Amino acid sequence: MLGCDNGVIAAASLMAAFKNNPEFDIDDEKILEAIKRTNKQAVSGYCGLTGVCGVTVGIGAAFSIALGATCGKDKESAIVMRVVARITDALASETGPACCKNYVRTALRVSRNLTKEFLGLKLPVTVKNIECIFPEKHPHGCRRFKCLYYKG
Repeated sequence: MLGCDNGVIAAASLMAAFKNNPEFDIDDEKILEAIKRTNKQAVSGYCGLTGVCGVTVGIGAAFSIALGATCGKDKESAIVMRVVARITDALASETGPACCKNYVRTALRVSRNLTKEFLGLKLPVTVKNIECIFPEKHPHGCRRFKCLYYKG
């Protein structure tokens, strides 16, 4: 239910979606780079300790690589920061208690919209009704009816 592996799942999933769009120059090496960057910053429990969720880190890494963002690039870096801020805001609305599976799903849904908004590109993503099958396994208690993915 919880853990930094969810940040890697978010990064790799978004990078795979980018790779499937011919407008992006994404290969397996860049996907591995997103995973590497995520692993450097996604630290267990930091969503509560610092407000920085590993899922947000993963999405930020994916956008940064896709855009070729660096500290010296104005537009690209600004877009990545705006994306990370919007993902963080979306996840904050899903907190109480934290659920990394919800965060991954929410972050990918929001990322699809942000890709269109900031890059003018549509990702090859099919949005389906997702039903969580893990409510009884959450160590802090599932949010149940407050969660978009709970169908109890």
